[in-house]
Amino acid sequence: MFKNLLPSVRRKNGKALRQAQETPFLPLQREMNKIFDDFFNDFGLSPFSGFRTLGFEPNIDVCEDDKELKVKAELPGLEEKDIEVDLTPDALTIRGEKKDDREEKGDGYWYQESRYGSFHRVVPLPEGIDQQKAEAQFKNGVLTVTLPWMEGSKVGKKIAIKTS
Repeated sequence: MFKNLLPSVRRKNGKALRQAQETPFLPLQREMNKIFDDFFNDFGLSPFSGFRTLGFEPNIDVCEDDKELKVKAELPGLEEKDIEVDLTPDALTIRGEKKDDREEKGDGYWYQESRYGSFHRVVPLPEGIDQQKAEAQFKNGVLTVTLPWMEGSKVGKKIAIKTS
């Protein structure tokens, strides 16, 4: 009965499909947790941070014009060696790992803290990207990936609307 209320799960692995069917409320619970996290994060609070650790998720901006598609990712505290960018005909994948080890020693105290987090973001791409001319630049904690259009792929035509 409740399975009809949830979107169908289509996976190549039959086991994952059966598991999703056995617990139909799991995707709903995940979505509700995300909604609450997003709401409370706007106020600088994170009520469910002790229950789930999702890692670092960078902000990504995508913009396009007639010449290219640009993807900008904010990656503060990372270095170029911590980031990997992969391009396929249908997606741009940005992944990396953030490591922060801090240690302070002073008169009568010793402070040590370690934080680790990995991220993985996939940006779906439209057809017409010239993969051979793609470039990535990392400066001041911002990764900019420039994906030029293939020649002739962004040619369009304005269509006039007729009235009866």
